[in-house]
Amino acid sequence: MMPPRTAESSPFLIRPAETRDAEAIAVVLRTSMREALPYLPDLHTADEDLAWVANVVLPHQEVWVAEAGGHVVGVAALDGDMLAQLYILPGEQGRGIGSALLATAMARRPTGMRLYAFQRNTRARGFYERRGFVGVEFGDGSGNEEGEPDVLYQWTPTEDSGKEFELPGSPEVQTL
Repeated sequence: MMPPRTAESSPFLIRPAETRDAEAIAVVLRTSMREALPYLPDLHTADEDLAWVANVVLPHQEVWVAEAGGHVVGVAALDGDMLAQLYILPGEQGRGIGSALLATAMARRPTGMRLYAFQRNTRARGFYERRGFVGVEFGDGSGNEEGEPDVLYQWTPTEDSGKEFELPGSPEVQTL
C-alpha cells in the first residue's frame, strides 16, 4: 500500500505519530530502505515490519511523522538520545521534509543525540554531516542485523546549531 506521491508544492506538516499511523510508517520505512539501500538483505516481511512498528516503535519511542496530501510521507523516531529512524518516501525527498523532521528531533534533544548510518549510505551520511553530526565510531557490521558496516554519529549542539533549520512563517511546513 504505497500512498500516491504528493505534488511537489504540496505543504507538509510535522506532527506526533499516532497508533493509526502504524501501517503508513511501516510502508515509509520499508519503501525508503528498499530504494535507498538495495544492497541490504531483506530480513523481514511487510507484516513483520508492521508488527515491529505497532508493538515496539510506537509504544516505546518518541515518533514524529511528516504528512502531505493526507498521507504519511516521512518518519523520525527517537529512542532516548538516539535518532533510531529517519526515513522519507523516495518521491518526497529533496523538498525539506527530512530537514524538518531532523530539526524537530534536534529540538526535542537539545543536549545532543546520536544515530547510526550505514557506511555505504553516502547520501544520508552527507545529510547528517552537513547538519553538524560527526562520525565517532566505525563498525564492521557485527553490531547490526544486516551485517553492514556502519557509522555512529554524534551531534553536540553549538551556539549556531539549528539555525539552518529555522522555518519561521513558512507556508510549506507546519508543526503541531
